Amino acid sequence: MIVMKFGGSSVSNAERIRNVFQIVKSRLDRRPLVVCSAFRGVTDDLFALAEGALKGADGGLEKIRARHFEVADQLGVDRDVLQDNLAELAVLLKGVSLVKELTPRTLDYVVSFGERLSTRLIAAYFTKAGVPTEQHDAFDIGMITDDRFGGAQPLAEADAEIKRHVSRMTKVPLVTGYIGKTRTGDITTLGRNGSDYTATILGAAIGAEEVQIWSDTDGIMTADPRLAPGARPIEQLTFEEASELAYYGGKVLHPATIVPAIRKRIPVRALNTFKPEHPGTTILPTIAQNPTGAKSIAHHLGNYIVNISSSRMLMGHGFLARIFDVFARHKIVVNMVATSEVSVSVTTDSGKNLDVAQRELDQIGDVTIEKDRAIICVVGEGLKFTPGVAGDVFGSLKEAGVNVLMISQGASKINVAFVVANDDAVRSVQALHKRFFGA
Repeated sequence: MIVMKFGGSSVSNAERIRNVFQIVKSRLDRRPLVVCSAFRGVTDDLFALAEGALKGADGGLEKIRARHFEVADQLGVDRDVLQDNLAELAVLLKGVSLVKELTPRTLDYVVSFGERLSTRLIAAYFTKAGVPTEQHDAFDIGMITDDRFGGAQPLAEADAEIKRHVSRMTKVPLVTGYIGKTRTGDITTLGRNGSDYTATILGAAIGAEEVQIWSDTDGIMTADPRLAPGARPIEQLTFEEASELAYYGGKVLHPATIVPAIRKRIPVRALNTFKPEHPGTTILPTIAQNPTGAKSIAHHLGNYIVNISSSRMLMGHGFLARIFDVFARHKIVVNMVATSEVSVSVTTDSGKNLDVAQRELDQIGDVTIEKDRAIICVVGEGLKFTPGVAGDVFGSLKEAGVNVLMISQGASKINVAFVVANDDAVRSVQALHKRFFGA
């Protein structure tokens, strides 16, 4: 059995859904379990709709309704498959408007309708086109999560529940990505672009032969082709390399995607929906004779650097523990860390709770916060032990006129990461790509 996940760009209109159908049909002998995202842009529309309802705005749902009805009509699918969910969404938005309250729990409930609508429509079309298919909301087949709304994690018992449900299915299962439910029945989401994560959670639970992530690129690239036009697909990556790329902003995979696959050592393939014959990128536990050196350059915009300086840090103990306790209590995720004798600098990708954290950190030392920072990461097997890599990286940046604000190297044997201003990200990626890949 394989898991096939199709992202929003792969299912954004009737023509693309027909294309996905042909891809799935060609792999029926491998017993696919299909995971689909919301139509491209719909999740953003739902976030905006919820915020509008909070402010008393009336309207916006008609746009979502009209888009799904149009696709249904073009596919020859009865609109009735959408009506119950659209009616439920309308009631929910009316409630938000009346009570003037939008909690994280309610917001997850609202945005869950993107996947719930798309999968019902797609499953109905698959069945009409000759492949008997059954739609499932992930939370109805065992996707039990904690209650961290907006970034929920599956609970330990989810694996057994998912395996039990899937083992009873006789038709092609088509499952919602991105969403789950708590033990008490509240709908949760796994974080933006979390359908990748859904796919590997399901794949690990059922012991899939392979998890396929279908998007609009030829696999994982040597850099984002929007920044480096000469970027090319990578044939193979290790789990460790792919994890680093996803964590530091690689565009093909959700950062948590690889974790369930690592746990069960299940290969993951990144493939192009619009070029199904392309081999894409295969992600494996290990690669025989894996060449050392740079494999790819990832970037992530919009980060913050928090600098804490204090002479009390010199020869003191417990100083770092106090700092990270503040971040932990305010649920601020730290991505990179650099220290000196009297200062600590960390990065985070969100400004949420930074103001309250800063007030507490001010009791520890002098605090400054820099925003609009980009993390750039060069990833590849054995970088830590390859002579001259650091010289190549920072020499390229010097030639490009880029000032490096923070460096992190040594914690991982496969990456060199640093921070620059957002405005320098494009020049940085292009300079590094030219140095390591010649284009």
